[in-house]
Amino acid sequence: MATDLEMRAKEAFVDDNFDLAVDLYTQALDVDPKNADLYADRAQANIKLESFTEAVADANKAIELDPSMTKAYLRKGTACMKLEEYQTAKAALEAGALLAPGDSRFTKLIKECDERIAEETISLSKKVMPNAPPTTMSLSPDPTIEEVNSSRSTHGLPNQTKETPNKPKFRHDYYNTPTEVVLTIFAKGIPAENVTVEFGEQTLSVTIDSSGEEYHFQHRLFAKIVPANCRYQVLSTKVEIRLSKAETVTWTSLEYSGKAVPQKINTFSATKPQRPSYPSSKSKVDWDKLEAEVKKEEKDEKLDGDAALNKFFQDIYRDADEDTRRAMSKSFVESNGTVLSTNWREVGLKRVEGSAPDGMEIKKWEY
Repeated sequence: MATDLEMRAKEAFVDDNFDLAVDLYTQALDVDPKNADLYADRAQANIKLESFTEAVADANKAIELDPSMTKAYLRKGTACMKLEEYQTAKAALEAGALLAPGDSRFTKLIKECDERIAEETISLSKKVMPNAPPTTMSLSPDPTIEEVNSSRSTHGLPNQTKETPNKPKFRHDYYNTPTEVVLTIFAKGIPAENVTVEFGEQTLSVTIDSSGEEYHFQHRLFAKIVPANCRYQVLSTKVEIRLSKAETVTWTSLEYSGKAVPQKINTFSATKPQRPSYPSSKSKVDWDKLEAEVKKEEKDEKLDGDAALNKFFQDIYRDADEDTRRAMSKSFVESNGTVLSTNWREVGLKRVEGSAPDGMEIKKWEY
């Protein structure tokens, strides 16, 4: 059935019916969710529809399933360039070029990325750095995280009915500081290994596996960030994500609208920054004291056994650079949790095979 849906999707793509192609690829993925080719092809259809954020997510999934798929790197690079994320695009294209050294498409696009990056560097060097104001805090207008549906509408396709499964929803809010936007997702009791966060130059992708149901939080962000300086932490009651701002501007929302004008921040407007209350607050709250109490509780929390071991690996992951994080994620996933490597140069070029402890062996289960 998946093969038939894939063939129909390809035909729709050739006929320039990209909406139908995306719908058919989505149905095929429901049948065969581990097919990297389907994700890569749906990414191409999303590019044609100018759904570039979705295209990047599809390309990332294809690369995760098959790190040697050159077309996935090409499509990720193309979509990131459309989102003006030239550093991320260049990294993806360079990885693809290593797999296909004779493909001139990678060389051409990498050159274009270098030109765009140079233009951005010159433009930023001409700007006068703004001053930063007191910390500001905002509530998300939506009480729940925007859900990105992995299954699209099948309107227009006869004799097809589909039941939409219930997806987990988590409340979130965020606030500004002069240098960061701090996003909190209130997901309680989620293991750290069930949370995946990917930072782009102006995109954020969060995947939370809650009781076997995956929830995706994907946004093109209000302004650009510095991925290397971004970090996240999985706590017992929440996931805290710190987005490092590329420019000191106040974010009036999380999501890019195309119309919002960044507000420059004045760093010397106050001698001592104060944390203001939420707009709906009726009484004054000492946020510094509250934050200190929460951090103390987390620090004093006694862990043992698997929890202590998990925290040890979380600390390594949190303080690591991007390549180390990618190596840890890829080796852990591909080896079914039996291998954890920090060497991206080694694991980035091939699939990581499982390694059983002494006295045990790995068995593949058939479903």
